[in-house]
Parts: sequence; C-alpha cells; structure tokens
Amino acid sequence: MPSHAVLLRGINVGGNKRIAMADLRALLTRLGHTDVRTHLQSGNAVLTAPPVAPEELAGRIEEAISAEFGMGIRCLVRTREEMRAVVHGHPLGDVADNGSRMMALFLSADPDPALMTAHDPVALDPGRTRIGERVIYQWCPDGVLKAPDVTGFVTRHWKVAVTGRNWNTVTALAALLEG
Repeated sequence: MPSHAVLLRGINVGGNKRIAMADLRALLTRLGHTDVRTHLQSGNAVLTAPPVAPEELAGRIEEAISAEFGMGIRCLVRTREEMRAVVHGHPLGDVADNGSRMMALFLSADPDPALMTAHDPVALDPGRTRIGERVIYQWCPDGVLKAPDVTGFVTRHWKVAVTGRNWNTVTALAALLEG
C-alpha cells in the first residue's frame, strides 16, 4: 500500500486548534491507515493508506478531524514520490545552509496559470524564492518572521491553501516515508 505524508495546516500553533499527536495517530488508525507515525507537535504524520488520490485522502482526514475534534483543519497530503521530488528538486541548496530557515510551502492544488502570471510570489523575494511542482521554496536567512509573507500572498492571490514546513521537517518526513 502507498505511503503518504499528512500535513495539517495551523494546528498547535500559539495555543490554537490543539490536537494531541496521540489523538491524531488514533484517529488516523481508526480510519484504517497503518504504520501511522507523527513527527513533532505541529500536525505532521506519515501513514500507509489504501490506493486513493491524495486529495481524496486529505478530504477524508479533514472530515474525520471535524467530526472528532469539531475543528475545520485543512489537510494536504503528499505521496512518498511527491515528497522525494520536493527534496530532490530543492533549487536553493547552494545558499540555504540552515534547515530551520529554509521553507517548503506546500500548495493544496495546482494554481491557475493566469493567477500565477498576474501574481508572482518570486517578485516578493527574488533571490530567495522559487516555484516548484505544487510547492514554493523560500530561503529565510534572517528567520521566517522577517521574510516576506509568501504564504499569505499565495493564499490571497492564487486561491489555494498553503502550509509551510521548514526543511528539517521536510527531510525528516521524507526519510520516514522511505522507511
């Protein structure tokens, strides 16, 4: 069965939308997934699931979280192959020397090409931002809080959900998926 990374948007940040990772693992297991593991406290999990489109899997998890915890939490899912492609496609490896300041901003869907052309997030931070396949790479050498808000820009203008993970988390999830 295929392995997936589950990325929950905006949980356990600043005391909002709290979900214990043990509760998340139990929920994902009750949904029929196996090899469920969580990483950190910020809504990262890996699991094995029956063959299903990642978007459908994300929708099922969102519905289950809403029913179980009463919260509307956006979920993005990436396959093992997609996570591998994100890691191997890292275009800023020659300058990004601190994994906690290198971000991968995962997109919920392919953006509309016209919106991408009209609203280019690379223009916010040209030397430090690159667009990949349903991911935006952003190098934040002075820290994420001091970097341009690419996530907010993309959410507003491209009309897709975005959830970011630092490079340390991305590579840890990819390694967990590889087993």
